Order: sequence, then C-alpha cells, then structure tokens
Amino acid sequence: MQKITEETGVVHVSTVTECASQVKYLVLAVKPQVLPTVFKELNGKIRGDQVVISIAAGYAIADLQEGLGDGVRIVRSMPNTPAMVGEGMSGVSYDEALFTDEEKAVIDGFFTSFGKMEKVDEKLMDVVGSASGCSPAYVYMFIEALADGCVKNGLPRQAAYRMVSQAVLGSAKMVLETGKHPGELKDMVCSPGGTTIEGLAALEESGFRGAIIKACDANFE
Repeated sequence: MQKITEETGVVHVSTVTECASQVKYLVLAVKPQVLPTVFKELNGKIRGDQVVISIAAGYAIADLQEGLGDGVRIVRSMPNTPAMVGEGMSGVSYDEALFTDEEKAVIDGFFTSFGKMEKVDEKLMDVVGSASGCSPAYVYMFIEALADGCVKNGLPRQAAYRMVSQAVLGSAKMVLETGKHPGELKDMVCSPGGTTIEGLAALEESGFRGAIIKACDANFE
C-alpha cells in the first residue's frame, strides 16, 4: 500500500471504516461472501452525500441497503475481467433520480475509464452476468479449443493463440462498429460450398448454439 501511495499520491488506509469516512465514492470491490463482514463494520456509517458502488454479484440494491443502512445511495454493477486491459464491459443499474448530474457524470466516467458500460434495469442484472460477466470464460475456452484444432493440423501453438485471439477481437469489433447483425456478418464469411460453411455445419451438428444457451441458463440460475 505504501508503494502505491508513493507512486500515485493516493493515501492508503488500514480499515474499512477509515476508508469510508474519507471518500465521496465508496467502491465495494470484495467477493460476495465477504460483504456480510463489511456490512457489520459499515452499517449506519455511510453519509447521505456518499455514493456506494458495488461490484458484488448476487446482491441487489435492496440487499445492500439493508446491510449498509436505509437511505444509502447504491450503484449496482457487474464489470468483467477484460477491464484489466481497458476493454471491460459493465452492466450498471441505479435510480437516477437519487443522484445529481455531477454524480452521474462521475459514475459514467468511472465505468468508461476501463471499457464500456450499459445501463440496465436492475431486474436484468443477473442476465448481465451471462452477457459479459461469465462470458469471457466461454470465449477463452473457444480460443483454446480452436487453437488446439489448429495445432492438431500443424500450426505452432503460440501462432495459433495469436491468430485465433486476433480473429476473435476483430470479429467482435466488426459487430460493434458496423452495427450489422452477427448472422449477416457470419454469412459474409461463408462462400457457397466453401470451407467455412462446412465448419459451421459441423458446429451445428455438435450443438454449438444449444450449448452456449444452456451455459447462459446455468449461470443465470
């Protein structure tokens, strides 16, 4: 902590209550199972002018208010690990009527500082976990499996990882920047009687789409 203070000028503290007493925006960046301990230390100690931003999965705004005290203003969010490289995707939910324009600008600036954000109704926050919270793991598995297939057919492993990863990055960027339907972009790659449509047929035969949908159902439940 001292090293980070020296590098950034940000003062460090030793306790949760000490941290909460000194800040305007308090980020609850702990695992969900740790939150009950945090609640015991902070209940009734959050000021009305403070904003609490939670990234804890599974805790609704009402749950957080029960743990911290009635009237505490909560921003519930679900970021993901690509935030580590500035390409995060965060689902964010809060009652805008409770926050000033300046506070909303800070909240938006916070989440867009490490990627992109999407404001959603709180009832959809668990689905956000499927869309962006859990999905990087599925993408990594896809990259690993596709690279394995390429290695099986002779491509050096590190080259396979680089090529497949860049293809995933570029494909995602095509969806975001062109606004085209993913199915339309898929069709652009598939020549009649070509190798790509053969590969897609094999994926369909193996239940690729159904497996992904089942995965979403599993983490939503």
